[in-house]
Amino acid sequence: MKKIIHILGAALLLLISWQALVLLGGWNEALLPSPARTAAGFNELLADGILVADIQSSLSRFALGYLSSVLLAIALGLILGWYQQIWAFLNPIAQVLRPISPMAWLPFIVLFFGIGEMPALVIIFIAAFFPVLLATVAAVRNISPVYLKVARNFGIRQPAILTKIVLPAVFPSIATGLHLALGTAWVFLVAGEMVGAQSGLGFPHH
Repeated sequence: MKKIIHILGAALLLLISWQALVLLGGWNEALLPSPARTAAGFNELLADGILVADIQSSLSRFALGYLSSVLLAIALGLILGWYQQIWAFLNPIAQVLRPISPMAWLPFIVLFFGIGEMPALVIIFIAAFFPVLLATVAAVRNISPVYLKVARNFGIRQPAILTKIVLPAVFPSIATGLHLALGTAWVFLVAGEMVGAQSGLGFPHH
């Protein structure tokens, strides 16, 4: 009950601050609409069915970009984590590319893929890729030797070791990367849709 009161109080404080900013700031309403004006616009989009259609488009786009990214990242992470000599060469490259914002790749994305659906998918893909890849590689490198010893004692060989032994053992650690990638990719969803997408939450309706 107390938590609900805190949430409602925070929401009320936000609305009051928002309304005060509108009244005292004197900005154009198109740049900073009031809470009432925003609610009216929201209801209009909802009544027209535009908002529901945009949510469906964004979720479909997000699911495709996110799932394709994490599947590739997990597969590569298992291989690179297992073959550590290969990862030793690729790790410096990954560490250089990882901090770069997905939006910084936008000029290259538009150059190669044009304007439309693909830039949004590629940005989501990039945003989700590195957190999952690095989490998977780290998890595989730190797997308990007991699992591998038991697998060898039973005569299990590759690729069954990676798919049936290593992946289930390290998946709880990979889940942390999946959770981080989910939030990161969602942040860049709307920004990606603003580059030529004709639907979605990032598409500006007039």
